[in-house]
Amino acid sequence: MVLKTFGWSFAVTALGLVAAVLYGGWTGFGIVAILSILEISLSFDNAVVNAGILKKMNAFWQKIFLTVGVLIAVFGMRLVFPVVIVAISAKLGPIEAVKLAMTDKDMYKQLVTDAHPSIAAFGGMFLIMIFLDFVFEDRDIKWLAWLERPLAKLGKVDMLSVCIALIILLVTAMTFAVNAHQHGGAHVNKAETVLISGIAGLITYLIVGGLSGHFENKLEEDEEREHEAEEEAKRTGRKNTGMQMAGKAAFFMFLYLEVLDASFSFDGVIGAFAITNDIVLMALGLGIGAMYVRSLTVYLVRQGTLDDYVYLEHGAHYAIGALAVILLVTIQYEIHEVITGMVGVLLIAASFWSSVRRNKRIATAEGAVDSKKQDGVSSGV
Repeated sequence: MVLKTFGWSFAVTALGLVAAVLYGGWTGFGIVAILSILEISLSFDNAVVNAGILKKMNAFWQKIFLTVGVLIAVFGMRLVFPVVIVAISAKLGPIEAVKLAMTDKDMYKQLVTDAHPSIAAFGGMFLIMIFLDFVFEDRDIKWLAWLERPLAKLGKVDMLSVCIALIILLVTAMTFAVNAHQHGGAHVNKAETVLISGIAGLITYLIVGGLSGHFENKLEEDEEREHEAEEEAKRTGRKNTGMQMAGKAAFFMFLYLEVLDASFSFDGVIGAFAITNDIVLMALGLGIGAMYVRSLTVYLVRQGTLDDYVYLEHGAHYAIGALAVILLVTIQYEIHEVITGMVGVLLIAASFWSSVRRNKRIATAEGAVDSKKQDGVSSGV
């Protein structure tokens, strides 16, 4: 099972490390290994959230996620995205941006760093919406009940998550403008960039998340009538088109997953510059890490881990909320990637441990009930 799920990740790791040695020697090997670990640690919560969505999709779309999705994640976000950011911020053509990345690595790093406020605002707003919509939803299973119960009640207010997200964005942009003004006003226009990018992230979430949610609801409605539709198709000899909606639902879920992965990858791409400004080593290291995140996602789905450890999804969403806040804070202040990664890991570890304790309590209670039944039967005999 492990080899089947992680086979491609192992293969890509081997090829990537060999390529790193050929390109940059053993120094390149070390950098790629570190970047791979960085990407996995920063994106473990991504895998848990992805698994919650992916388990609703059939085997075909899970394969699409591991093939086409990997191409988008590895080559799109980890290789093309940094080049596109440089091309836009420096008003260069794609070819010129690639040449700059290969020939003037310090300038390339500086341009990506200059673009960080807009990247962080977009990703931060997308992720904060995921977190808010999760905590404002009334769920049967609650991890931090003292916090989640009142939040679920507040969630009954329409558009509350959007309002809170916009307030957070406004405060972030105003704080950035004030600080920039205090330091001579050289980057006051960055506040406007943050505001626009953040709104773009919010709109992206509302469109993609809204469409995926809409078609998911349609799919659930159609599944209730699926048996009747199949019987009708057999009687009339007509083709049953009930699965067409499932295809649409799966497609928009896939699109949602890709945008989600993009938002998670922002901190990894930016954080990678603290280790290297070589675009080739960066793409190799982050690409290997992205492969493991995707394999881990599928592994969690096939093993039913989220069903066995019910608080994992809660921990992952709290990690998303923390990452969103960190991304917005990094617009003005520098936060080390180790802190970013550890926050997510600790939250997920805590939710895992809480799940284990819950499972033990349930097993103990069931054992006590079975013991009482056996005692009752023995007494009756």
